[in-house]
Amino acid sequence: MQVWVDADACPGEIKELLFRAAKRKQVKVTLVANQHMYTPKSEYIDSILVPSGMNVADRRIVELTEPGDLVITADIPLAADVVTKGGQALNPRGELYTDNNVGERLTVRNMLDELRGGGQITGGPSNFSAKDKQAFANQLDRWLTKAKG
Repeated sequence: MQVWVDADACPGEIKELLFRAAKRKQVKVTLVANQHMYTPKSEYIDSILVPSGMNVADRRIVELTEPGDLVITADIPLAADVVTKGGQALNPRGELYTDNNVGERLTVRNMLDELRGGGQITGGPSNFSAKDKQAFANQLDRWLTKAKG
């Protein structure tokens, strides 16, 4: 059981939560990014530096993910690939992607992407909030409890 983090766009508050959880629950957390990321010294926390480029970190995460692993990402196509490999993905806002919902989320994401491309939607997601952080912490705790149970 491993937690992989799509770290380039992951909020710092989420990384800090993951670092504390790794130590407390003794679960391996690995940040994957195309730039150097700070990681505290711990046998449970690591990072992988990948070359710059479109979806390089995503491809590396999919390659390394094993069934039962958790990937932290807001990237729905990455989440879909992880779920296909038998893992689960958790959005930094607390939404858990599974076999039951990732297909629908991917369809909605693609539709919204088309609308944005056509100029029909111009806004992005709302700012990351304390409510989002709490939702993430709750889902992570549930996942860790189930995985370590």
